[in-house]
Amino acid sequence: MSKIKIALVDDHQLVRDGLKSMLSFFSDIEVVGEASDGRGAIELMRNADIDVMIMDIAMTGLNGLDATQRIVDKDPDAKILILSMYDSEEYIARSMQNGARGYMLKNAAPEEFEIAVRKVASGAIYLSPEIGDQMRRHLMQQKSSTDSLEILSSRQREILQAIAEGRSTREIAELLSISPKTVETHRGHLMQKLNIHEIAGLVRYA
Repeated sequence: MSKIKIALVDDHQLVRDGLKSMLSFFSDIEVVGEASDGRGAIELMRNADIDVMIMDIAMTGLNGLDATQRIVDKDPDAKILILSMYDSEEYIARSMQNGARGYMLKNAAPEEFEIAVRKVASGAIYLSPEIGDQMRRHLMQQKSSTDSLEILSSRQREILQAIAEGRSTREIAELLSISPKTVETHRGHLMQKLNIHEIAGLVRYA
């Protein structure tokens, strides 16, 4: 079985060492690269075979938000998990808008860290539970009764909600008792209706 290849990007060596130590307990996960700033992250993604990049936000030189955007602009399939001490809605929203596949806080439990890494590696979007609730409240406050959700069918809204909760295509199919292919078809229609060009962008509408 192939290993999940991880890159760690944080300006603190102690943080990277701690993450590496946690990940070393899992035989199917391997840390293949490290960087201390956003520019190093871009170089890593360009030159190494990486499944998931774990990215801090506050770094000197090039911060994690801008680095994420540059990486995803070059490679829309890049999987970046933001790991930050910031729990503000602004940082979370910007991270997802810039193409990150997940966001979790540095005070999360080790068990959550493993779940997040595996979710993002599988192609799902991951938000820490408290962040997911916070983002949904924030986005609901911004919506009017005539927003773009009204053009969606009830089934499409169900799928949109499941995507925002970080469920994979297979998990959504099992949850709604439909085929994975049907989920993918609905997802394509969602992206067309909402004028969204990448899966991570759907989180903004959940």
